Amino acid sequence: MDLEAAADLFRTLADPTRRAIFERLARGGELSVGALTEGAQVSQPAVSQHLKALRNAGVVLEQRAGRQVLYRARPEGLAPMFDWLAHYAAFWPERFDRLEQLLKEMDQ
Repeated sequence: MDLEAAADLFRTLADPTRRAIFERLARGGELSVGALTEGAQVSQPAVSQHLKALRNAGVVLEQRAGRQVLYRARPEGLAPMFDWLAHYAAFWPERFDRLEQLLKEMDQ
């Protein structure tokens, strides 16, 4: 498990605007900066900066098509986050079992 990669990814996606951009790309396929700026509450330069951060985190790819640059989500870039969560998921079943047992004892 690469803790540094997971931490970088969490920091990047902690920003609500970046999360919204990633979600739009994940749902909408390839989009240009102009399309991403439409309906956003931020300027085109701000969207470009957010896209740069998402690219650096490995969750967005860019493809140049002539003068236009298209962006798309790279879901496999979320792997460090899933790895981190999977590591801690092992603790939950035992805790839920204990909670269930405690609740049953309280009901008696």
